[in-house]
Amino acid sequence: MATTALFGLIGYPLGHSFSKRYFTEKFEQIGLADSHAYTQFEIPSIEDYPVLLKTKGIRGFNVTIPYKQQIIPFLDEIDPAAARIGAVNTIKILSDGRTRGYNTDYFGFQQTLKDWSAYSEFKSRKAVVLGQGGAAKAVIAAIEDLGIPVIKVSRKASDEAVSYEALPALMDSIGLIVNTTPLGMHPHEEACPAIPYANLTPQHYLYDIVYNPLETTFLKKGIESGAGGIHTGIQMLYGQADKAWEIWQS
Repeated sequence: MATTALFGLIGYPLGHSFSKRYFTEKFEQIGLADSHAYTQFEIPSIEDYPVLLKTKGIRGFNVTIPYKQQIIPFLDEIDPAAARIGAVNTIKILSDGRTRGYNTDYFGFQQTLKDWSAYSEFKSRKAVVLGQGGAAKAVIAAIEDLGIPVIKVSRKASDEAVSYEALPALMDSIGLIVNTTPLGMHPHEEACPAIPYANLTPQHYLYDIVYNPLETTFLKKGIESGAGGIHTGIQMLYGQADKAWEIWQS
């Protein structure tokens, strides 16, 4: 009997993840449920990762918070785009057992931006990216590769980023505001980034890559404050997941 081809999600904690359900349903839809499976590997330390490679039938991983950057030294190879971004969210186990890291957040996010009907409204202005994690790096690269200048925002100002306190003075030049922080993610749904909501106008479009809940407090406050539109994170999740499947199959 053939070994089941196993794929899984690495992260900690994993209570918020949609990936297992998404891939399990995908395998059923394309007739692979008998030969393919998807599971979750909730590891409290990235040092536990090498043990996962010994899992029977393992073919690939998705990587989520907090390991998208920490995983890199453990990989044998890294795709050039992922190397430039400095974060990996997909790992393919090659036929000889070596591992290769990719970043499909970049692809998933960029495609949703180009498909958004509001794209023509905000592409001529600057974009703001909230957060400094692995997902932020992919989002920044995806936006910059579309020719849109990016203002990076962090809790503390640095050479690379401005602080939240600096945002009110910059709002006239901004079109798109993207939240890549986990603020507002289940179960802490009341939380939201400290942007100047009172300064939002119809020229501002808000995108949250958090997808549970679908409409976060950040997005709700954006609409209530008069933003031009909002975008939830679920299409990015689907887009990056489909790209991961394409990589695993290639």
